[in-house]
Amino acid sequence: NDSSTTGKINFNINNKNYKIFFIVKNGLRMHQLHNIEMLAATQKPFLLIAEHILPKIKDRLRENNIGYLETNGNIYIQEPGLFLWIDTLKPLQDNKEKINRAFTKTGLKVIFHFLLNEDLVNCPYREIAKVAGVSLGNINSVMNGLKDAHFLIKLTKKEYKLHQKKELLEKWMVAYAERLKTTLQTGTFRFLKEEDFNKWKDMQLTPGKTYWGGEPGGDKFTNYLNPEILTLYTTEGRAELMKNYRLVPDDNGNVKVFKKFWSGYEVKQDIAPPLLVYGDLMNTGDSRCIETAQRIYDELLQDKF
Repeated sequence: NDSSTTGKINFNINNKNYKIFFIVKNGLRMHQLHNIEMLAATQKPFLLIAEHILPKIKDRLRENNIGYLETNGNIYIQEPGLFLWIDTLKPLQDNKEKINRAFTKTGLKVIFHFLLNEDLVNCPYREIAKVAGVSLGNINSVMNGLKDAHFLIKLTKKEYKLHQKKELLEKWMVAYAERLKTTLQTGTFRFLKEEDFNKWKDMQLTPGKTYWGGEPGGDKFTNYLNPEILTLYTTEGRAELMKNYRLVPDDNGNVKVFKKFWSGYEVKQDIAPPLLVYGDLMNTGDSRCIETAQRIYDELLQDKF
């Protein structure tokens, strides 16, 4: 959820008054950071308030000297004459809503295929399961979850259509990063020869098996991005990857490999579907990646949404 509230708050510490601009975010994700950083650059001092902030987002906020406050009291503010940093308090216990079955790991695969091809929502459940690569028993729960969330509405007795597709895409994108993508990662690598990283565009990926996602996918679609991390989606095993692309396993490597989880819908032979590349780029929170994602959306996706 991207909803937010803004305002100003007065702090009085050691008889000194600080008037701080604040924004309250209801849910905070990496793809929102670019806009927050732009806002913080124009409104100083600045404080971001959220129920819970992920550690990697906190790290980035501190790197950019952006103050934050969590509902449990964890805080970071660094201004002239004022330095507060508490990061030891545990998140408050809350009664979290049960995750809608449409947004589980399995459901996210199904939604992705619906977003690629909306006609699929009216196919027999067995066909949906086959295309999405999930078990038949899950489809009813996913369909009911989408109906409950008003993302799937009834047109006629037997016909459905997706509703609020842009909102569904945004929700899918966030949940994909948090629940599905990490389970797809099969390894982190580097090139045997470091200089080969700069020749990635010349690599011949195995057709039908391996595809560029993330930053390289974005660059190949737009010619606008100089990748720092190479993302591959593949059905090739580790041994094949090492042999075919001269890769070696390295936990700190700059080649990240994920299991391919879709069937069809590539618009170019060696690039993952634009929808997936868009989500990968938006989830980085990096300004250049987000600009590239927006170009992909404008050129290849917006007609569908």
